Amino acid sequence: MPGENLTRDEARERAGLLTAHGYEVALDLRSATAPDAPEPRTFRSVTTIRFGCARPGASSFADLLAPSVTSVVLNGRELDPAAVFDGTRIALEDLREENVLTVDAQCAYSRTGEGMHRFADPEDGEVYLYTQYEPADARRVFATFEQPDLKAPFIFTVTAPEGWTVLNNGAADGEPVPAEGGGAVWRFLPTKSISTYITAVVAGPYHMVRDTYRRTLDDGSELVIPLGALCRKGLARHFDADDIFTVTKQGLDFFHEHFGYPYPFGKYDQAFVPEYNLGAMENPGLVTFREEYVFRGKVTQASYESRANVILHEMAHMWFGDLVTMEWWDDLWLKESFADFMGALSLVEATRFENGWITFANRRKAWAYRADQLPSTHPVTADIRDLQDAKLNFDGITYAKGASVLKQLVAYAGRDAFLEGARRYFQRHAYGNTRLEHLLSVLEETSGRDMAEWSRAWLQTAGVNTLTPDVVQDADGRITEFAVLQEAAPSHPELRPHRVAIGLYRREGDALVRFHRVETDVAGPRTVVTELAGAARPDLILVNDDDLTYCKTRFDAHSLGTLRARLGDITDPLARALCWSALWGLTRDGLMPARDFLDLVLRFAGRESDIGVLQMLHAWAHSALVHYTAPDRREQSGRALAEGALGELRLAEPGSGHQLAWARFFALTAGSAADLQLLQGLLAGTAKIDGLEVDQELRWAFLEPLAAHGAAGAAEINAELARDDTASGKRHQTRCLAARPSGEVKERAWADVVESDTLSNALVEATIAGFDQPGQRELLAPYVPRYFAMIEQVWEKRSIEIAMSVVRGLFPMLQGNQEALDAAQTWLDEHRQAPPALRRLVLEAHADLARALRAQDCDRAADYAD
Repeated sequence: MPGENLTRDEARERAGLLTAHGYEVALDLRSATAPDAPEPRTFRSVTTIRFGCARPGASSFADLLAPSVTSVVLNGRELDPAAVFDGTRIALEDLREENVLTVDAQCAYSRTGEGMHRFADPEDGEVYLYTQYEPADARRVFATFEQPDLKAPFIFTVTAPEGWTVLNNGAADGEPVPAEGGGAVWRFLPTKSISTYITAVVAGPYHMVRDTYRRTLDDGSELVIPLGALCRKGLARHFDADDIFTVTKQGLDFFHEHFGYPYPFGKYDQAFVPEYNLGAMENPGLVTFREEYVFRGKVTQASYESRANVILHEMAHMWFGDLVTMEWWDDLWLKESFADFMGALSLVEATRFENGWITFANRRKAWAYRADQLPSTHPVTADIRDLQDAKLNFDGITYAKGASVLKQLVAYAGRDAFLEGARRYFQRHAYGNTRLEHLLSVLEETSGRDMAEWSRAWLQTAGVNTLTPDVVQDADGRITEFAVLQEAAPSHPELRPHRVAIGLYRREGDALVRFHRVETDVAGPRTVVTELAGAARPDLILVNDDDLTYCKTRFDAHSLGTLRARLGDITDPLARALCWSALWGLTRDGLMPARDFLDLVLRFAGRESDIGVLQMLHAWAHSALVHYTAPDRREQSGRALAEGALGELRLAEPGSGHQLAWARFFALTAGSAADLQLLQGLLAGTAKIDGLEVDQELRWAFLEPLAAHGAAGAAEINAELARDDTASGKRHQTRCLAARPSGEVKERAWADVVESDTLSNALVEATIAGFDQPGQRELLAPYVPRYFAMIEQVWEKRSIEIAMSVVRGLFPMLQGNQEALDAAQTWLDEHRQAPPALRRLVLEAHADLARALRAQDCDRAADYAD
């Protein structure tokens, strides 16, 4: 029988054969609180599926990942579970035109964030449950037809411990009633017709806040949406539900104004849950978020903006993804690209975060540019052969490149045509499934443009283009010819049509300001822009001004010289962010020495007004130091970064977000005895920086570098846990313990992650983060051969979520040498038959390491140029 990894061909065959009419799912979750339960801890799951079959007498299968099945009844016939259930699928033979399947199973609680995740709060002992399924883990909780195009209504019944709150996609059908044997039974109203992967259950003693959204619709009727926001009780004192509801209501206003289709799923609950693998998940009526969006300490406005963007991204999914769903994961972009774009658009136009496009240009597109230059790059519309492929395609291309392409589409087709196309798309395909051509057809109708060529260039080919200005000027400094050169990587040579704005900037006093802008179409290898002939030679040319297209940008020599001298003088924050992004691209591509990028950060980052851009610069600078700086210069460059960070920390406005960002960056770069002494003093209260509140989250940020440099040991780390004996504190403690510079410590961390499966997903992540310290390369070198010896077994034995974390997290990237690169290449050469998804992860890491070595060569070569 086919295994756990459902293929596209199998899904198509089953979709052509079966039609799902409805599910009734009964879960008994009272075992979640049973003391000393044996492993695996299980719960009872009873599922009844009503479905049709196009060819009576045919055979098919249902999906279920469960330790055991008690009974299987098909059309009144008792089937032998041992004969029909193989651990992943239930064989269904001799189907009728109309069928009823009932499966009674013992399903396992999860500690990996897949299926029904169980979390015991160390602070108060309370147990919390939530589900997470995408792409295909509903089958860990109930018997399903686990593919997005077999939609059906669901009716859930949940038996839970007394006093718990239980939520589902649908509203509760009355009050809970006492259950025989204790606890209570919660019944829920039927859902709309939805895919299995967006059903959800949240259960536990959650803290819950309620509100209501009201809107008068075009027909005069009133739309009333009950709102809920919930988190663990231990986080209730930090829970700013009012701000969450404000953004939620602003988003609902925006989408109702533009989508022309009232929110279709009744209530709108948002649950912030522990040990969550993702940022959030768009379960209709019950969106789940990682609880790190409940801020335990002071954070910058960039964190609030990020949370608002995620709230709006998930809300956009209620239409793009939940109401209308892709047939198969090939068209994952039909929901993720649109949600990413509409989330950014609504953020800017409906909330207080009016500079959201700067974050999009600087952060989201950086994710896309990296992914699009990996050997695993793929078109936005991808070739997804199976579920493992699907799992890995929740990436920067599907999200951020797709959103960037849609931004380009709006410029190409027009905003009104784009939104009208969305409205027709919802009306025609509500509660159905679609492919690329369904969307293109409505956009052709509304825009009057031929979408086929645009789609082929932007959605069906991979790779990122590079645009460079080519300027000819006369003796008086006037432009005689201006052209834009377009290049593509040899591996993906497609040249695309780009709608771009070209900005010309000049010095005006102490400022660099734009004095001329033209918007034009770029196509082919060289495009002459006649409108710029005769213009005065600018100090800076920005060929993708206003960030209209998706491309890498380069500078002419004169512009690059201007940036080296006056980058901080650019007055427009978006233009400044685009220049930073382009300079980072030069560094990653080995065209600018890492030391030059670090010098720019040291000279100009302190003048950056946008806090999100500043925090991105800190992340890039740290990457440049750790991966792209020539090894013999790392210590010197690291000292300079730490000194610069401390200087900016002392200069920053007391109590500001900029001060907090510089404090965290100083901790990240601290390495000298004086640096560590200052961190110790800030923790002890013997050192002060005016306005800097060292709250609990900042205490952990200061403690980790102390642990990594051997200046804090187990006693100090455990004492900190005693101050913060919470779930968050436990994760921080785990990370700090694994960060200590000891062979014994590293061996224990390796064993906990690789040789045992007792840690939860959150503690696996924390252990890996602590294990992998930049200043401990020699200590970690012996693990290079051990890594390549174990990854196949980890991939085979562990859940895909944990396996991905281990394979990505423990790759020897920090070694940053040819030996590690050769070891990766040898593994790839000798394991051509390994699972494609595993090979992809290793191939991507190999490419990142090769890029790092090229950048180091560039930095090293600067020694000879100095």
